[in-house]
Formats: sequence, structure tokens, C-alpha cells
Amino acid sequence: MRIDEFSQPIDDTLPFDVVDDLAIFMRNDPMFYRKNFFPAIMDMKDCNDNGSKYNAPKKLMPIINKATESYCKNFKIDKRPEQLLSDEEKKTLLNKIYSEEMTNIRKGAY
Repeated sequence: MRIDEFSQPIDDTLPFDVVDDLAIFMRNDPMFYRKNFFPAIMDMKDCNDNGSKYNAPKKLMPIINKATESYCKNFKIDKRPEQLLSDEEKKTLLNKIYSEEMTNIRKGAY
């Protein structure tokens, strides 16, 4: 008899879109927004105003990593922060944040 015959595989997928939920968390959690997200957006705005290039992966990826840690801790997600998002999902989140916030910057929201 094999050990996998004693138990069923565990389905640990979350029943919602983690990328969208994490983007909403980053914008709506007051402490995370004030300490991490808003300073990154202001840096993005400064680069846009100066006409310099903003290195989104280098500057936003640490913010995304902090967000996954806070998200898992606040909502007691039964996954480690490193396991919450795949590399492709992190890139998707990075592109989503960058494009939405650059749109807001160009419209004068900041």
C-alpha cells in the first residue's frame, strides 16, 4: 500500500483572483498605503514630472513582496508569502499597478 492511498490531495487554490485582490489591498489598507504604496507612487510621479525613466520592476517588486507578506498576515492566508503568487502573477500585478497609477498621474490625480 502507498501513502497517497490514505489521503486525498489538498486543493489549496484560493477561490478568488489573488492579483486583483492584492492590488485592492495595496490601495485600501491604510498602513500599507501610507508607509509603502504612496511613497512608491510619489517616486513614480517625480520620475514622470522630471522626464526620467522609472524602473518599475526594480522599485515596485519590493513593494509587491511586502504586500504579499502583509496580505497573508492580515487575512490569515494558509500559504507562505512566497507561494501566494507565481512569478507570472507578480509580473501581472506589477504591470497592473504601473499602468493604472501612471494613468492617474497623467490625469493629475496625484
